[in-house]
Amino acid sequence: MADFTPEQMRRMHAFAEQLAELAEHQEDRWKVQTTDGQIFLTLLSPTAPHGLNVVRLRRQIEAQTPEVMALSNTNMGDPLTGLTKVPDLMVIAEEATDDTVTVHSDPSEGPDGTRYRKKVPYAFGDTVATGRWTLDTTRLKSYPADW
Repeated sequence: MADFTPEQMRRMHAFAEQLAELAEHQEDRWKVQTTDGQIFLTLLSPTAPHGLNVVRLRRQIEAQTPEVMALSNTNMGDPLTGLTKVPDLMVIAEEATDDTVTVHSDPSEGPDGTRYRKKVPYAFGDTVATGRWTLDTTRLKSYPADW
């Protein structure tokens, strides 16, 4: 990760916010994210299996922990790392919804900067234990091969 001054980080995030505001008024849906001092603009092309999987996981998480909210496609930022992401699904304590929210998935510093380091593959139909949740994937839809 490049070393940026706080002022440079502020300007980059302000510009990313302007892009996100413009993106909201477009016919197509766009996702604006920042990583390592770069702004990434991605055209969203949601598929029915993907959306269905997110909803099914969200329902399981909320059923097992009613004190949290599982939010889809919601902007989140980490002022320490400078990362701005729009995850498919993030879980936060409901009482924290009015405050600035930081969501991490095993981030750590390395030679390539701060990155999410944990990646565990699972097959459709596996039961996945993550944090305090147990998620049943038997009802999730697989994505088309060309997706």
